[in-house]
Amino acid sequence: MDLSWQDFEKVEMRVGTITEVKEFPEARKPAFQLKIDFGEQIGFRKSSAQITSRYKMEDLKNKQIIAVVNFPKKQIANFMSECLVLGAVGKQDDIVLLEPGFKVKNGLRVG
Repeated sequence: MDLSWQDFEKVEMRVGTITEVKEFPEARKPAFQLKIDFGEQIGFRKSSAQITSRYKMEDLKNKQIIAVVNFPKKQIANFMSECLVLGAVGKQDDIVLLEPGFKVKNGLRVG
């Protein structure tokens, strides 16, 4: 099914910087809990991300990523995920985060 341009414009993808990373042992699949700064207009959002096979906690702090910020919140175990961090999904769910090629302002829209 093809999306219209109007459908695509509804998906709000923004650049954010990961400010906190925590282990998430309660998740069914290995994951981290992330706190992400999307700038003044949006503020901070939390997300659960299944990125433990490729990334270490210390490598994620201060990394800029791209996430969808206008999906409904989603309960994952005892954690409320407030945005969807985007990544390319390889074999065996090996996820590579999408990130801007250069440092940019948090909150910039991706389109």
